Amino acid sequence: MISHSIASELIMRRLAKHLGENEEEWGLAGLLHDLDVEFTEGNPKTHGQECIPILRVAGVTEDVIDAISMHNEDSAPKERSTRFQHALAAGETISGLIFATALVYPDKKISSVKVKSITKRMKDKRFAASVKRENIMECEKIGLELNEFVALCLEALNESEVTLL
Repeated sequence: MISHSIASELIMRRLAKHLGENEEEWGLAGLLHDLDVEFTEGNPKTHGQECIPILRVAGVTEDVIDAISMHNEDSAPKERSTRFQHALAAGETISGLIFATALVYPDKKISSVKVKSITKRMKDKRFAASVKRENIMECEKIGLELNEFVALCLEALNESEVTLL
């Protein structure tokens, strides 16, 4: 969970920078989006909502809270509609596909993963079957084609010295 959260932060920061958005807020949303996953036991009907009071007490902005609240469509109060919401849904989801892809490589390194490998595995619904491809495709709703989105996400993870696997 820690690796996923750090990866999501890195991806969100890169997307914000590329799109001219607030890197601090987007990064924070990536880092904290699964804050309640353990005490909700990953329950899709409550995950993403239980952490809202904690985030408010901590002084997190309403924009960040909103994006976190909306990242899990099963508990979200409405459909995603903002660039921030779509970016978080796509960005945090693709990290799982990137990790799964890296794990099938002999060296198990994210730096070995290529854009083409990710786009190929997007088509194979059996590979990392729990990864919601429709969430990843929300990259188009923030103005990025899949290949560009994947490239940005891989760059974000490759530039970090944090061990994610």
